Amino acid sequence: MKKIILIKAGGTFKELRRQKGDFEDWIIRGMGVKPLQVRVVSVVAGETPPEPESGAGIVMTGSHTMVTHAEEWSEKLCPWIRRAVEKSIPFLGICYGHQLLARALGGEAGNHPQGPEIGTVRINLDAAAQNDILFGGLANHFPIHVTHTQSVLRLPPGARVLASSDYEPYHAVAFAESAWGVQFHPEFDAQVMRFYVAAQAEKLRKLDRDPEWVREQVVETPVSTGILVRFAQLAAANAG
Repeated sequence: MKKIILIKAGGTFKELRRQKGDFEDWIIRGMGVKPLQVRVVSVVAGETPPEPESGAGIVMTGSHTMVTHAEEWSEKLCPWIRRAVEKSIPFLGICYGHQLLARALGGEAGNHPQGPEIGTVRINLDAAAQNDILFGGLANHFPIHVTHTQSVLRLPPGARVLASSDYEPYHAVAFAESAWGVQFHPEFDAQVMRFYVAAQAEKLRKLDRDPEWVREQVVETPVSTGILVRFAQLAAANAG
């Protein structure tokens, strides 16, 4: 049976990785699948992904790197992403993966004009989400975990907004029939989010935000994590 291809675009902080594993571990756990059902490809370490159609689905992680850094591995991945979307392979881009998906398809990513967003926030589903196979039937409003400096600034042609907030207009986007991007982190739990808040306390202070207050707002985000489960189900159906 085909495996889910998990494109590793970066890793978390070393201390947190020692405690709880890395992005790919959290995503696999969030999808509720076995590690043997997933093929992890570390493009950031120079690994080359297989042909997109060899996978049941594709998930691309976040990264501490910026899309606008235009790293060689990142730029080389754009044609591969386009092939995956053209082949209608279920694709989910998370944070960096969301932004690179937009860039690969003709959109634009860059620094958010209002600065970084860090912590647990609430998003609102747009009308387009009602009939979407990944987001349909979810609560109209739910909390998510975020930590990002860059965002999608311009959508590629044909993209549909599925969820937004006052700060971020493109928190969830359907880029094609089987390709989605989320600016938030459905793989984070509350412990991971609190670690990120603490690690970026000085950045929050520069934004005139109290790190302790931000930390107190952190809650678990089961609806957000449930999106990973839904995606795994779509990939399983595609596996045949």
